Amino acid sequence: MNLDHEAIYKAYAGTVVSIDDSAGAFDASGNSVTLDQSLIDAARTTLNAEAAAVKYKTDRTTDGSTTYDSYGNQLDMLYADMLAGKLDTTGTWATHIKAVKDANPKP
Repeated sequence: MNLDHEAIYKAYAGTVVSIDDSAGAFDASGNSVTLDQSLIDAARTTLNAEAAAVKYKTDRTTDGSTTYDSYGNQLDMLYADMLAGKLDTTGTWATHIKAVKDANPKP
């Protein structure tokens, strides 16, 4: 048997302190905890959603194919756009931000 340790710990927070794939889950006193698969599945769904939210954030800032430029470079873009009279959607900064958002849509 291969148990989903992370989901079990989330579903039974404060109850389950150890898990053995062959023997099951146990509380702090060593008593066996009966596992409800629907609670584990719900916890897995929550964990997956939390992971997707983190992935969305890191894709836009560090790991994605199109990421935000540094704050300094973004300020330079804004300054150049101000001088060029392009503080609208045609400016360098606005097109840069749109490209990042388009490449990394919200989940």
